[in-house]
Amino acid sequence: MARISGVDLPANKSILISLTYIYGIGLSKSKLILDAIDINPRTKTNQLNEEQILKIRNELAENYLVEGELRSQVGRNIKRLIDIGTYRGLRHKKGLPVNGQNTKNNSRTRKGKKKTIANKKKAV
Repeated sequence: MARISGVDLPANKSILISLTYIYGIGLSKSKLILDAIDINPRTKTNQLNEEQILKIRNELAENYLVEGELRSQVGRNIKRLIDIGTYRGLRHKKGLPVNGQNTKNNSRTRKGKKKTIANKKKAV
């Protein structure tokens, strides 16, 4: 099992897919990384030798922000928006959708579990 940037990559998948387990690397970045260091994308992760794993580690360290560094940068950006009081910052602070999505019926992911409000008593 290869360990890159503090993440254990799955051994039985192709290296193209395995690299996407690292925060900050999607499929397109994975292709770019493998093209830059001349590794076949269909190679299984457990078939890589130490030299190839070292090449991948070096490529990530030199050219990409991944895992902890990227998470902290994203967190700092959100904190900056909150501190300067932008609309987006206020939405982050309140836990509502940030990019203009409708909130009347959807957005349960951001708003959390539904809080039921009791109905008014019916007049007899």
